Amino acid sequence: MPYIEACGLKKTYRPRGAEPVHALDGLDLQVPQGTVQALLGPNGAGKTTAVKVLTTLIEPDEGTATIDGVDVLTRPERIRPMIGVSGQYAAVDENLTGFENLDMVGRLYHLGARRSRARARELIDLFDLTEAQNRPVKGFSGGMRRRIDLAGALVTRPRMLFLDEPTTGLDPRSRLGMWDIINSLVGEGTTVLLTTQYLEEADQLADSISVIDDGKVIAEGTSDELKASIGGQKIELTLVSTDDTATAIDILSRYGTGEPKVENEGRALSVNADDAPAALQHVLAECSAAGIRLFDAGMRRPTLDDVFLRLTGHMASADEEGDGDDQAPTSKSKRKKTARESEARQR
Repeated sequence: MPYIEACGLKKTYRPRGAEPVHALDGLDLQVPQGTVQALLGPNGAGKTTAVKVLTTLIEPDEGTATIDGVDVLTRPERIRPMIGVSGQYAAVDENLTGFENLDMVGRLYHLGARRSRARARELIDLFDLTEAQNRPVKGFSGGMRRRIDLAGALVTRPRMLFLDEPTTGLDPRSRLGMWDIINSLVGEGTTVLLTTQYLEEADQLADSISVIDDGKVIAEGTSDELKASIGGQKIELTLVSTDDTATAIDILSRYGTGEPKVENEGRALSVNADDAPAALQHVLAECSAAGIRLFDAGMRRPTLDDVFLRLTGHMASADEEGDGDDQAPTSKSKRKKTARESEARQR
């Protein structure tokens, strides 16, 4: 049995004086225990609405959902102690210190004074906030606020953690630190459902990715499976002059696969190719024979950006802020790779 299972979730918002918004339109989801499941989708795709349903904040119009076999809709009081939630915006009291915020969360969960303080100290150390623990949160940076918010979601050591765009607005160093913490939690058996606007974040963290558009899952698989679904490697050329564009497109089209055959962005041309190394050799030879001058030429694997563009018809929004809907065992190989090692390979 999947640790999280959602079947046919539908949710429609009916704003006064406006057309109905179908935030969820038959969403299905299955998440194995001890893994990271990423939800990717454009702004308004339904990601945040799905999280709100699974965390008992709203009820769907149709469909069912369970976490560890417990019905989310009929037994919300049993679900809430099992889960931790970190939303898009840090839910902290700015007038309290970092330590006091975490201690307060423990008291609200009825841990008692001693256990609440002890757990707050553990999390302060885990999130590297020792020097700031006695400062009011209103003086914290954005990254420190996010860390305190995530720490608050972990006070009760939840088996299921929902992270709704947890690194939005963080600088690269803070983002890498958050990735390390998430990897550590999953390595200890926590199941994570992650929504993110950063495709590289899903690439590095997720065991499986669900691409959501118009309130339903339109593709699902590992990062490698999704990339393979749109073809093999890409050949890319950058021309010195746009006068050579037509000839270069003609050459590339003979070695490309899929549709569109050649992607044209001015002087930058690219094409999918099954045997990219051999195809690139032929392309370079023909460009040389035709007198085409090149600034650059090479090949690369498809990225999640390519997958996203192919599946949804547009790129992911770099400044996405949410849906506006106010409308199995851990993968050992993945856990062994730290976020910093992955970042180093990308460089």
